[in-house]
Amino acid sequence: MGNRELQLIYAIYEEYGEVIKMNTHSKTNDRTERIGIFYGIYVLAMLIFGTNGYLVAHISIQSSQIVLLRTLIGGTLLTVLVFLRGGFDREAIRAEWKTLILGGMALGLNWVALFEAYRLLNVSLATLIYYAGPMLVLLFSPLLLHEKLTAWKLGAVIVVAGGLVCISGSIALSGMNSVGLLTAAASALFYASLIVFNKRIVRTPGLQTAGIELDVAFVVVLIYLLLTAGLPHPVAADLPYIAVIGLVNTGLAYLLYFSGLQKLPGQSVALISYIDPVSALLFSAVLLHEVLTPVQLVGAVLIIGGAMLGELR
Repeated sequence: MGNRELQLIYAIYEEYGEVIKMNTHSKTNDRTERIGIFYGIYVLAMLIFGTNGYLVAHISIQSSQIVLLRTLIGGTLLTVLVFLRGGFDREAIRAEWKTLILGGMALGLNWVALFEAYRLLNVSLATLIYYAGPMLVLLFSPLLLHEKLTAWKLGAVIVVAGGLVCISGSIALSGMNSVGLLTAAASALFYASLIVFNKRIVRTPGLQTAGIELDVAFVVVLIYLLLTAGLPHPVAADLPYIAVIGLVNTGLAYLLYFSGLQKLPGQSVALISYIDPVSALLFSAVLLHEVLTPVQLVGAVLIIGGAMLGELR
């Protein structure tokens, strides 16, 4: 083989190598861009969830009636989306139907208690107490989920408990609504129950789980209202806020939430999830002019910081 042929082979090899590098680099960039999109989608979902308190504050009907309309609109939208994607996985649902129903019940009661706490306390305090729910799951995880309670997790629970003492103590000393404190605590308990039930749902896809739980929540709240306050009769001024909380804050936000959840690492999901309470505090301060006392601010840092530490570890 002559020198010219060797040079030609070497040139072809170099060019082929550059093509491989370009293709690999292009694939890496595409993958990075896709992951970046899913991060953006998940962050957007958390920011949308953070506006719930602001919307509820502008709707005149009862909290349970708001939940009824929210679950009706959001559940219908997600159910339609599931059918457009090929329908429900009947075999998976048949295996997990009891847990799905319990999850839907917990979801409906969770929102009823939380929305009522928004009004009896305020959005900021209700949100902070509500986000103690995941810590309850950590504390009782050996019993409920057969998971080991490590020293790190126990420390996170203690930090959050300290934050709750700051919040509840300040409410008691300032003479704020004690019923609101109990209602917010109930929302945290239902939130913890929802987490436990959803952890036990392993076969039904996420979007289908959300659609089913919203539909079940609608039925549960409907029965409750028929026995108590009756069906909602919103005024004209309520309708835009009801439409947003149903279509955007439930239907769209849950679609974004599960789209990001399926593609992102678990630690990233845990960290980004706390954009929800932080943004809720910021929105309530800017849009609703709510102010936390210094003790309540310490409680907020302890609750959110402790919860993040427990999740990220």
